[in-house]
Amino acid sequence: MARGKKPLLQEVKIEKIAAEGKSIAYIDEKVLFVPNTIPGDIVDVQVTRKRKSFMEGFVTEYRHLSELRCEPFCAHFGVCGGCKWQNLPYEKQLAFKQQEVIDNLTRIGKVELPEVNPIVGSPKIIEYRNKLEFTFCDKRYLTNEELKSGEEIVRTPALGFHIPGMFDKVFDINECRLQGAPSNELRNFIRDYALAHDMSFYNVREHSGMLRNLIVRTASTGQIMVIISYTGEAAELMPALLDAIVAAFPQITSLMYVQNDKFNDTIGDLDIKCWYGVDHIFEEMEGLKFKIGPKSFYQTNSEQAYNLYFKTREFAGLTGDEVVYDLYTGTGTIANFVARMAKKVVGIEYVPEAIEDAKVNSAINGIDNTIFYAGDMKDVLSDDFIAAHGAPDVIITDPPRAGMHEDVVNTILRAAPKRVVYVSCNSATQARDLHLMDSMYKVVAVQSVDMFPHTHHVENIVLLERR
Repeated sequence: MARGKKPLLQEVKIEKIAAEGKSIAYIDEKVLFVPNTIPGDIVDVQVTRKRKSFMEGFVTEYRHLSELRCEPFCAHFGVCGGCKWQNLPYEKQLAFKQQEVIDNLTRIGKVELPEVNPIVGSPKIIEYRNKLEFTFCDKRYLTNEELKSGEEIVRTPALGFHIPGMFDKVFDINECRLQGAPSNELRNFIRDYALAHDMSFYNVREHSGMLRNLIVRTASTGQIMVIISYTGEAAELMPALLDAIVAAFPQITSLMYVQNDKFNDTIGDLDIKCWYGVDHIFEEMEGLKFKIGPKSFYQTNSEQAYNLYFKTREFAGLTGDEVVYDLYTGTGTIANFVARMAKKVVGIEYVPEAIEDAKVNSAINGIDNTIFYAGDMKDVLSDDFIAAHGAPDVIITDPPRAGMHEDVVNTILRAAPKRVVYVSCNSATQARDLHLMDSMYKVVAVQSVDMFPHTHHVENIVLLERR
């Protein structure tokens, strides 16, 4: 294979699962990453990227399908980009996820592990999500089969999911099995109403069109929040659409709307208004209520969120006398969940609106031993801050996928709590941080919790104790 040429490789055997939902084959001592495959598949692969030690490509033909495969349950499997492991039995998904966590902690973190607890699988493997976001697009994505058919196809508008790696391509969804009723009914009703009333869908390249995004949140309490994002072009038509939604779905608890004329889809910095109902919904956990606003973060699998927080609290080993710091506290879910078993809980979070929600969550549950601060973690969590609020006996940290800033790690080491409970949605960055802490802390327990069946994502909890 000459440098620069991108060959078509024939009858490649897929050997194992890799990160980010891809699989691995080995060609001439090089690693080949191939999406949409599982171990045991034999495929032809068109190489799209070639480097000294690895290659990437896509399948052009499946020669032999792995015996591990099972029948996907979704008609959109393989096109919309989500649920990439639907063709893999759930017990195999769990095994691969647990092994990836172990591999990352040992290879990247280079830490000594105790016997790892069995991964906690999700009780629900369909309709387990409490939040989905859909995108409006003026021209739907055409599949390879449609393009190859030679038929003249009308590019109708779409309301669905982005095609992976394509910011301007949206696949139109008829039914998504990730969220329970009335998610599909709502999405399809809004799409049909908009088309019938000449409400244009957004074109991200031209920055034109009326409707941009739809968010549906369905809480374990049965409450429903719907958020519609639109541009100024739709301002006069929005009241009729919103009234139609209320008439068709009176069970909605909170119908929100937001005008977004920016060049990106983020709405966290915009004023989201309530058209119908109230501006929040509630989740419940062990009798505690958690207020969820339109900008609030809450774990997207409600049942598994309880298992995640229960194990986090168990790892913390609280007796009622501890000062606990909850880093990256979000809306204070973990802080309030552990508060009744601690002396004091100090929560820190970057998003000011989330901190306000955290305070409200403490108030509505009658919790008076929490205190919350907003700001950049590496700036707020300082030696002076710790001196003012008391040295932590336990630190619980649940950072974003990028992990913790090195300054935060160093501050934790100087604070020297007895225990650190590290919750992570990315075991690779978690492993990197554990390596930085290894001289002072040892890993004494590891627990993975699968929040996202049929995807490669997994949450992992590590308990560290001071050496």
